[in-house]
Amino acid sequence: MQTVNEDQIMGKKVLVTGAGGFIGHHLVSYLKERGYWVRGVDIKVPEYSESNADEFELLDLRRWDSCLQATRGVDEIYNLAADMGGIGYITEFLADIARNNSLINTHMLEAARVNEVQRFFYSSSACIYPGYLQDSPDVTPLKESDAYPADPEEGYGWEKLYMEKMCQYYTQDYGLETRVARFHNVYGPLGTYDGGKEKAPAAVCRKISIADEGDEIEIWGDGKQTRSFMYIEDCVEGIYRITQSDVGEPLNLGMDTMVTVDELYDIVSEIAGKSLVKKYDLSKPQGVRGRNSDNSRLNSILDWAPEYSLADGLSITYHWIKSELEKSGRI
Repeated sequence: MQTVNEDQIMGKKVLVTGAGGFIGHHLVSYLKERGYWVRGVDIKVPEYSESNADEFELLDLRRWDSCLQATRGVDEIYNLAADMGGIGYITEFLADIARNNSLINTHMLEAARVNEVQRFFYSSSACIYPGYLQDSPDVTPLKESDAYPADPEEGYGWEKLYMEKMCQYYTQDYGLETRVARFHNVYGPLGTYDGGKEKAPAAVCRKISIADEGDEIEIWGDGKQTRSFMYIEDCVEGIYRITQSDVGEPLNLGMDTMVTVDELYDIVSEIAGKSLVKKYDLSKPQGVRGRNSDNSRLNSILDWAPEYSLADGLSITYHWIKSELEKSGRI
């Protein structure tokens, strides 16, 4: 990783798109703590706490004029804006997601070029990895080179893979420095936990918070699906380290510790101090059977690895979601 000193940071202006969302909101705070001037842009303001951005602009980044406005006068861009959600959402609205994200990302790349931005970070996803490598719960951890031959998830995954190539082409053709991270299941406080766009850890924390001792709790699938989950503090640290590195090729950004969905429920149940009865619904969307991150390149190139254990991260997340539900009178 390149060393970034205080003199290099001083006066540097950065843009975070998706700053009203979960990861973007945390990233704004992280960059402010490091001394950057930060402009946050999103179609919405953060839901659970006020943004720490120096400027926050409400813009629809599907529009070219909005992207030009958002990228004016900044040195670096962290492009996290996206139409996305949990497995139920991203499997139902394929055309909307692919169209909206294609518009956002192609406009943002071109606006970065036009406005002479120095560096562009793009948030990709583990959804780009081929389904044929993820058909067993006992999955081999996915290396960056496993992306091809391509067979990503429909809609969201195909658009992410396409935009990885667009970043490559903008570097080759125009000299725009691009950095790409493939996120693996990010979770933590200040994120969506209800309404259909929440990810699995938040949904599990919500369900268990609401449940009474001995209640039935619904699990999508048979509970044997496997995943790895990365806590938000590790995610924003990794984003920054990747952006400031010399590596232009995509890097995995996730934990390499895999658990079953059953085990995810067990961990949160233990945190909550509740004994619950699992009820499996095989008719609901389940995604791939297994997914885990191979962090070999991340560890080697950055000399860094995510630190938060799943139990520690889930404990923080569970207690935050529980407190939000108590405030709203739902428990």
